[in-house]
Amino acid sequence: MNNQNEPPGNGFSKLKPSAGKILISEPFMNDFFFGRSVVLLAEHNHEGSVGVVINKPLKYRVKDILDDLIDYDDFLYLGGPVNKEHLLYVHTLGDSVPGSVDLTGGFWWGGDLQRIKHLITARVANPNNLRFFSGYSGWSSGQLEGELKRRSWLISNSNTQVILDSRADRIWRNSVLQAGKRFSSWVNFPLSPELN
Repeated sequence: MNNQNEPPGNGFSKLKPSAGKILISEPFMNDFFFGRSVVLLAEHNHEGSVGVVINKPLKYRVKDILDDLIDYDDFLYLGGPVNKEHLLYVHTLGDSVPGSVDLTGGFWWGGDLQRIKHLITARVANPNNLRFFSGYSGWSSGQLEGELKRRSWLISNSNTQVILDSRADRIWRNSVLQAGKRFSSWVNFPLSPELN
């Protein structure tokens, strides 16, 4: 029987996974892609879930991938282990980018790449409102729910200032702190439990 304060499927949060929410990995998750990661969900339904890890910058810059954006010097981020050759982007530019999908919480997913390039050239789009990803994270039907039951993830509301922080190494920590005092001790846990 579940504690009344704990919803079925997630003992960490009363929130349910949905587009625009973030998943914060528990502090001891030992995984190359998801250890100390924050995932912005773009889709969650009965077929599965899709999102991007937002705090794992690669050594490459966006200008290394998109030759016509030689002045755009922000990092390309590793969105996840699926289709790493696929370029994705999340922004806060709203419907000024045709074809983008409103994720709620101030974030928009994808849209017309030519319009994105135009907004970058016009200095409207920048690293404060736009992030590019290589690949994405995906869960099949029921898979994310299983990980939530095992308390692998904390679900929280997204915050554009935290997620688009220019210092990616602060995103996990600040997302944990934003989730509430109950989780603040997570930021003091060592990366490896044996160092405790």
